[in-house]
Amino acid sequence: MSDFKSKLENEQMDFLFDAILTLKNREECYRFFEDICTINEIKAIEQRLQVAKMLLQKHTYTDIGETTGASTATISRVNKCLNYGAEGYNIVLERLNIKEDGKR
Repeated sequence: MSDFKSKLENEQMDFLFDAILTLKNREECYRFFEDICTINEIKAIEQRLQVAKMLLQKHTYTDIGETTGASTATISRVNKCLNYGAEGYNIVLERLNIKEDGKR
């Protein structure tokens, strides 16, 4: 394991993440997230992940904004996280086999 320590880490957050880790398939994810999040909350998370994917694939801010509807502030924040954050986006995108050349 790494020495990473999240600013969010506490017993309640551990419980949430442990709950997410019990989900076994996409249908269970849809069921859980539809119950636990508002539509706007889950759509915001979805948008940020799409922005991260497009940034990794070297799309322009304009293209990303037009495709995802994300503001330049959101795109900039996601870009900052990709470059200087906790590596969360990078871990997920790598595991999803998202490449800089636009291929998966």
